[in-house]
Amino acid sequence: MRILSRYLTREFLKNLLLCQSIFLFLYLFIDFVQKVDNFLEANASAGPMVAYFLYKMPYVFVQMMPPASLIALLITFSIMKKNNEIIAMRSCGMSVFSIARPIIAACFILGIAVFLVSEIIVPYSSSESNRIWKNDAQQWRPDQLNKSYAIWYRGAKAIYWIRSFDHQKKTMDTAIFYFFDNNFRLAKRIDARKVVWVNGRWRAEEGVIQRAESGGKYAVERFDHLVLNIPELPETFMKEEKSPEEMSYWQLERYANKVRLEGYDNTRYLVDMFVKTAFPWAILMMAVLGIPISLAKLSRRLPLALTAGIGIVFIYMVVFGLSRSLGLSGVLPPLLSAWLANLIFFFIGIYWMIHVEK
Repeated sequence: MRILSRYLTREFLKNLLLCQSIFLFLYLFIDFVQKVDNFLEANASAGPMVAYFLYKMPYVFVQMMPPASLIALLITFSIMKKNNEIIAMRSCGMSVFSIARPIIAACFILGIAVFLVSEIIVPYSSSESNRIWKNDAQQWRPDQLNKSYAIWYRGAKAIYWIRSFDHQKKTMDTAIFYFFDNNFRLAKRIDARKVVWVNGRWRAEEGVIQRAESGGKYAVERFDHLVLNIPELPETFMKEEKSPEEMSYWQLERYANKVRLEGYDNTRYLVDMFVKTAFPWAILMMAVLGIPISLAKLSRRLPLALTAGIGIVFIYMVVFGLSRSLGLSGVLPPLLSAWLANLIFFFIGIYWMIHVEK
């Protein structure tokens, strides 16, 4: 049994390496054709262009692993069935589950490996590829990279609105600060034309301060310079929007909690956080569903089996994308929206495997 398990695993991994290499090449080739014009128009040298696609490879590797594993599985079992190896195994009393066990074990290990790659390597490589794309292909200007616009920030018993924040100069251009009491009633409002970070503190310039008084009235006072006693540092407002692949599971979790504490809806980040854990296990779901397809009668015809496999991958991606969209819109809980496609395909695969066994 151990010899047979090693044989099945070796053949599967050999075909997986081939399929993954083909998918990786096709993805990068299509991406190259679409984006090479941007690099050429920006007069970028060959170095950044090559570095961009090299940094893109870990992300593509993770994305292509589920379809590559399914196609590799179909090829492996179709060839074995064509050579009557499956018939020989079944004649020796091996069940479908016995035949599937080493493949499922290999896919389980692959799922762990893909998760680790997406957690450790992909955030860094994706950040670098996006940086090269912005700097060398799109040629973002310094003022685009160093400024944030229309910032809403919720602090301790306070809400800030900042029209623009210059990361380099650590300067706010037109800012409004709302301060509340314990009952969340407005106690003070400060409007400033400019706020600068000087000697470790914020200094507001040319503005108006309004303080709440008894009877619901407000005392208005103009100022030329005013020291703001707020705990936030310049780094607090230096926010650069990151895509989910640029953050690990733990970074997404911390960011989602931070967004919630600031009073904003963090559903988007929760969904993407759970997707981080769900997507690598699509490899296992592909195996559970692909094995009964491989052992069905259509698997004697390899083109037909591959067509069925491509169709399954397409349906899975549609269900996965739809469930994620339902999670982002709040129709489904974030955890369920990320795992729904895996659950559906897992139960369908188990049912089909039991049916093939009968």
